Amino acid sequence: MKLMGLDVGSKTVGVAISDAFGWTAQGVEIVRIDEAAGEFGLDRIGELVTSLQAGGFVLGLPKNMNNSLGPRAEAAQHYGELLTERFKLPVDFIDERLTTVEAERMLIEQADTSRRKRKQVIDKIAAALILQNYLDAHGKLTQLA
Repeated sequence: MKLMGLDVGSKTVGVAISDAFGWTAQGVEIVRIDEAAGEFGLDRIGELVTSLQAGGFVLGLPKNMNNSLGPRAEAAQHYGELLTERFKLPVDFIDERLTTVEAERMLIEQADTSRRKRKQVIDKIAAALILQNYLDAHGKLTQLA
């Protein structure tokens, strides 16, 4: 089963997809949202679920450094609830502390990417890191079981 990884922010959602075996994650795109206006990009996410044949979601849970849940983690949990209601697919969460920082460091060190170009892809790469961390932590055959 392919899993869709999501890095949920207040303005964008980074999207990644796993291969059918659950071995690797690849960034797909960034979906623009307007959290304040209640526009969560679910129509586009639905199109991606269908076209990429995703069977479940993995969302990054941005915990505070002391392991507590703050406003962004609560927003990610709310997004997970919206996904469950809309798509009737399983949703799981994984701690994503510092994932965006790691993605930015990778872009700087490995690709020497300009700040402007980093901003255009950072959420997609963070989503791929979130999903890859989940795949690595949960084994290839037990995701969302």
